[in-house]
Amino acid sequence: MALIALTLAGCGRTERPVSPRSRPVYQPVIGPSERETAQCFADLRALGVEFEPLPDRQFGPGCAIIGTVKLLDVGVPTTNLGAVRCGEARTYAGWARNAVGPAAYQILGSELARIQSMGSYSCRNVAGTARRSGHSIGNAIDVGAFELKDGRRISIAEDWNSPDPQVRQFLRTVHASACKRFGTVLSPDYNAAHRDHLHLEDDRATFCR
Repeated sequence: MALIALTLAGCGRTERPVSPRSRPVYQPVIGPSERETAQCFADLRALGVEFEPLPDRQFGPGCAIIGTVKLLDVGVPTTNLGAVRCGEARTYAGWARNAVGPAAYQILGSELARIQSMGSYSCRNVAGTARRSGHSIGNAIDVGAFELKDGRRISIAEDWNSPDPQVRQFLRTVHASACKRFGTVLSPDYNAAHRDHLHLEDDRATFCR
């Protein structure tokens, strides 16, 4: 599979250059065990999620895809996804199907057509830091917009503070539901680097902004 598909953009687009003396030393990535990954694959199949297991690969210091999948069908079409760690994929599938879809219909009165992501795996740091992002191990997905079957497009960049109260309610609802499922969820309320997307990371933290 072409590596181009695995390096789509997300939050903190580029790494800042650092001098050799101050360059951080990243530890080798240790992913989930084979047993954990096998159980996660079984969970995805039980949920009816179509996916393709990807081979484990180390790409660079602190960057690897271990126990990852390519999501083919979670019940809600999602664009621009590359490698996703299986646990992240499992959580995302539940959120997309059981939270975003119902919220679109109940609040906005239209079925959800697709979710537009801004990528998953990308070997890079958290913006402005020397710490690797969750994207560097395929454990985060950035979501930029939601398309409805009635033709509307609700984007984080343009509609987070929409004058339409229903649109605001929809975005706050899917954000709140994400916070109940993922470990780290970042929105435009966190900082300028997240002004145009929701960062969804399955890292067992409890950080919601």
